[in-house]
Amino acid sequence: MTRDSLVDCSLYTANDADEMSRLLGDVFARRDPPAVAVGLTASAFAAFVRLFCPKADAEGLTIVARSAATGEMAGALLTEDSMAVPPDGLDRLDPKFDPIFDILGQLDAEYRAGRAMQPGESMHLFLLGVSESFAGQGVAQRLIAEALANGVRRGYRLAATEATNRTSQHVFRKQGFVERVRRSYGDHRFGGQAWFGSIAEEGGPILMDRRLLP
Repeated sequence: MTRDSLVDCSLYTANDADEMSRLLGDVFARRDPPAVAVGLTASAFAAFVRLFCPKADAEGLTIVARSAATGEMAGALLTEDSMAVPPDGLDRLDPKFDPIFDILGQLDAEYRAGRAMQPGESMHLFLLGVSESFAGQGVAQRLIAEALANGVRRGYRLAATEATNRTSQHVFRKQGFVERVRRSYGDHRFGGQAWFGSIAEEGGPILMDRRLLP
């Protein structure tokens, strides 16, 4: 059995909401350095993912992977139009998200400076997570490849992502993404506090992009 035959990838539907929220909440709370540094719980992160589920269903850009043998969700890549309006409810999330929003917002602001983007032009590969039981089986690469192929079919010219740890940065580089903007966990301060001091060795988040169409 080849790696590609281990999972089936498909577009997200509303029926995937519960499972995708739980999977991404668990993966990010346990393994994503910024979420771990600020102490986010799996349930708090799942609540964040939940806010994006209606938009994911409407836009048709998010990809999920399921085990070909059991149907269990193996991974997900929450994807949105880069010009999409943020969902309602972000202000009601756990305030521990605020330092993360701040450092990623800095990346985004610098990247967008001087760029005139229109809806339907750039896709934002937002949250990539793979269940621990499927780690090391190429699921993340498959999700990215499927998301990019879907974006090309939809006429998107560019794909961008914020890679927050060395593993995801490596995965996206293998898919042709290149670094555009970087921030330092060690240097970042929010509200006068070094929220990410414990993960300074991770370097920092990187905004990367890849052109899809001329």
